[in-house]
Amino acid sequence: MAVDRKRPEDFLELVERAKRGRLKLYLGFAAGVGKTYRMLEEAHTLAARGVDVVLGYVETHGRAETAALAEGLEAVPRRRIEYRGVAIEEMDLDAVLARRPRVAVVDEVAHSNVPGSRHRKRYQDVLELCDAGINVICAFNVQHLESRKDMVERTTGVVIRETVPDTFVRQADQVVTLDLAVEDLLERLSLGKIYGPDRVEWARQHFFRDENLTTLRELVLREVAESVERTAAPGQRAGVGGTRPTGGKVMVCMSSYSRAAPALLRRGSRMAGRLSSDWYVVYVETPDEAPARIDATRQRHLHQNIELARELGAEVVRLKGRDPVTSLLDFARSHGVGHLIVGRSQQSPWRRWLGLDTAHRLVEATVDMDLHLVPLQEREAR
Repeated sequence: MAVDRKRPEDFLELVERAKRGRLKLYLGFAAGVGKTYRMLEEAHTLAARGVDVVLGYVETHGRAETAALAEGLEAVPRRRIEYRGVAIEEMDLDAVLARRPRVAVVDEVAHSNVPGSRHRKRYQDVLELCDAGINVICAFNVQHLESRKDMVERTTGVVIRETVPDTFVRQADQVVTLDLAVEDLLERLSLGKIYGPDRVEWARQHFFRDENLTTLRELVLREVAESVERTAAPGQRAGVGGTRPTGGKVMVCMSSYSRAAPALLRRGSRMAGRLSSDWYVVYVETPDEAPARIDATRQRHLHQNIELARELGAEVVRLKGRDPVTSLLDFARSHGVGHLIVGRSQQSPWRRWLGLDTAHRLVEATVDMDLHLVPLQEREAR
């Protein structure tokens, strides 16, 4: 069963009104739920109505039903690249741009492009197509959503190596989730409709466990519900008295060096998404943390965290000051922040007694905004 905010016909109406290309996203919770199949069905529907639609990149994974459905649709030839002695096929972005269809279908947007490509990730190829006025129908699974990465890894024990930033989903004009009962998905697995016979048992023992699939199914339904909430009209989101509730902006307090910073950033992204709010990532450069005084490892972590924050849609702010707490609170109060997120790491009790622990001082000083303390001991220990 698909939970769809708009029908394919409605998407076509959006296409007709757009100058920049429109983006439609099929979101699933596991391989085999039918994302590629549904995209191909929609492509046939659009083609039958005279729409110029091509397959920019579609991966059938050897599934006979999906491969049969791809027949009859124009596919842009892929780009073949030799990388470390292996021939790799990628979407030919320049060929799709030159072909300039009205609609392009692009699968597996969390994919990392081969080094040397114009963009590091396929979702960035999709955004370039949209910028060029080409409308895109694409798909990926919820476990590849950047802000869900930590929770999925903790819950399922599966390492997620490729992600898509939440900002990509927020740019989608339509988000469709393909819902399928876990029992039905496991039956499809057993019948060899997802993987070949040699991989079925391995999949059951690893990713395709009942508890994993149930968790991921709940995640994808929640994500689409939040997407609907973000795009609802103000009148539909009204609180008591018919006005939209405002919870203030979200701000993540980040130190210059923290292994746990990505967890904080993903927490901030999720909260900002739920509140449909702008959000900041703020760190304070004290005299002891000036660029000339911190080592290369600390600088590298800081730059990586800044890049991740921007991918997640945050505005990154660097403040200079001797007292981080004063600087953070001054910024928060002057920029309408209503939710402050800070990591609570394990520190010696004497630091708290002397008032040197940043989280403890923020608890004492923050009375005009919500403070969210995220326990980081286990993550820091990794």
